[in-house]
Amino acid sequence: MSLGFRAVQWNRDKLVYDGILLATVELFIAGFVAIHWQLHPPKKMPDAIDIWIRATGTCAFLMLTVILWIGPLARLDRRFLKLLYNRRHFGVLTFLVALTHFCFLLSWYLVQHNLPNLLTELTTWKDYAKFIDFPFKALGIAALLVLFVMAATSHDFWLLFLTPRIWKALHMALYVAYGLVVMHVALGIMQGEYTVLIPLMLAGGLGSVAVLHIVAGWRERRLDKGIALSAEGWLAVGPPRSIPDKGARIVAASGAERIAVFRDGDEIGALTNLCAHQNGPLGEGRIIDGCVTCPWHGYQYRLADGCAPPPFTEKLVTYRVRINNGMVEVDPRPLPPGTPAAIKCPSNLL
Repeated sequence: MSLGFRAVQWNRDKLVYDGILLATVELFIAGFVAIHWQLHPPKKMPDAIDIWIRATGTCAFLMLTVILWIGPLARLDRRFLKLLYNRRHFGVLTFLVALTHFCFLLSWYLVQHNLPNLLTELTTWKDYAKFIDFPFKALGIAALLVLFVMAATSHDFWLLFLTPRIWKALHMALYVAYGLVVMHVALGIMQGEYTVLIPLMLAGGLGSVAVLHIVAGWRERRLDKGIALSAEGWLAVGPPRSIPDKGARIVAASGAERIAVFRDGDEIGALTNLCAHQNGPLGEGRIIDGCVTCPWHGYQYRLADGCAPPPFTEKLVTYRVRINNGMVEVDPRPLPPGTPAAIKCPSNLL
């Protein structure tokens, strides 16, 4: 492979994020076990293990739900972006909690010398056509495998090796894992536990994820419709002062990729709205230290030509811009990555 491996670099924000995340998970599982143990003291070893199965399973489901909240929340309110920056750490920890849940399940069978029955349950094919006796553990195992693939490919090495587009598509399987977990719970413990808490947890988790995605999608719908091209095929952006200094306006032709038009003082330039790192929304970022900075992970690019500053080598697609009758316009036909295309705006228009 021509790509190099670079160890994960932790900074203070990541350490704080990971510390809070680990403490929250540990407190939740410990609290769940303590309360359940107090209300329903276990009489045998399998009963004690069952409490840990419930604790880790509930924790994994809630963690998956929160992970799926973060994306739309970050679109709706920039204050949630910090959660988005380190969401991969959240995902890896979720896999580890789910794996612990599976290990406790195996232990439950082992202490009863009953492990062959698990294999029989998973391979009784006629039961897959049933509802009540459906082998729901197979759904949990499938979800665990999806989470494993995502955790194993979470490092930036795989992002570069697979390319951002393929890597992003692969990690959209998180929705598949979530659906499998929902069915795993609905066809499993909910069939034998007559308590309102489990249906409420499922309905609340699934419903909140759906509502947040619908609201965020509706907000983005207006921009995705695009704007009409001029007779010469250019997109109108607006007066130069309508572009915030050190910020951007995002425009798009109907059905085309979004374009981020930035202004740095009197310099105006247009870049693709997709960051080369994880296809993050570059136009929602700012110009920091003279470079366009992605709001997701801080990747930077020169406004003049879309090139990352040395020693980095990433290059973005750029677009021609012009001032026409006092209005900034952008040509939606992309230029090769790294092509200089920024212009100077007359001072009387600012």
